[in-house]
Amino acid sequence: MWPNRLKKLGVLGINKRNAMYLLPLNERKYYPLVDDKLRTKKLAVKNGLNVPHLYTVIRYHHQMNEVFNVADQYGQFVIKPSMGSGGEGILVLEKQTQGKFARADGQILSQEDISYYISGILAGLYSLGGQEDKALVEYKVQSLDIFDAISYQGVPDVRIIVYKGVPVMAMLRLPTKESNGKANLHHGAIGAGIDLHEGITLHGVHHDRFITHHPDTGNCIEGIQIPYWKDILKISSRSYEMTRLGFVGVDVVIDRMKGPMILELNARPGLSIQLANRSGLSKRLESIDSVDE
Repeated sequence: MWPNRLKKLGVLGINKRNAMYLLPLNERKYYPLVDDKLRTKKLAVKNGLNVPHLYTVIRYHHQMNEVFNVADQYGQFVIKPSMGSGGEGILVLEKQTQGKFARADGQILSQEDISYYISGILAGLYSLGGQEDKALVEYKVQSLDIFDAISYQGVPDVRIIVYKGVPVMAMLRLPTKESNGKANLHHGAIGAGIDLHEGITLHGVHHDRFITHHPDTGNCIEGIQIPYWKDILKISSRSYEMTRLGFVGVDVVIDRMKGPMILELNARPGLSIQLANRSGLSKRLESIDSVDE
């Protein structure tokens, strides 16, 4: 009963996604372009796209002091594994007095804590397949005021599924207290579907449960106009020519000073975006194929 109903609704399942879209359209030789965030960042810059500024890259333990030099110069910064996935291993920090640092959740860390954390990144604690990694130290995105009422601590981002260069579905991912300020649904963030034409939020989903209001702020998440919407669509469309991946998830953040920036790309985007939009992907993908024919 359920498979037939889901098929009628045009819901795309993982097996069909893999067999019909990922395998034929995403050649594995191009995966490193998006699996390694440093390569993605360089590729985006080469193609004239805005990304969070990279302060430094930590590849070896003897480079640890570079992090603290960044802290002295900029105050706020982000540490992330270059080959992490699902938001794992990301540390958002603000320098305090006496060599202390505050996380987004208020936890205070010492220089020793940060060095230990980066050692874990280098050892591959958060990387795909547990392979040795490098730590990126980059600009901390400053969230827009419009999102303050519907986001908890962290910075929201827009996830767009792009098929053959055409944006087909989008959602706004909103951090919650449960997600520790991260905009990842499997950590407990909210997904709010977006009208592709207007850039206005529609329905919300939290742990497969439909919602209309943010559980922490109590404010309505529907009917929010996403700033720079046309620019965001153009940015996401460029991912196809950049990576040659025909089915890709594009994550875009909006900085209050710098505007939209590509955060990362995903060659294996999840399918919960369909819940956030209360709409299946299959029919939208099939409509693109019908035009190609």
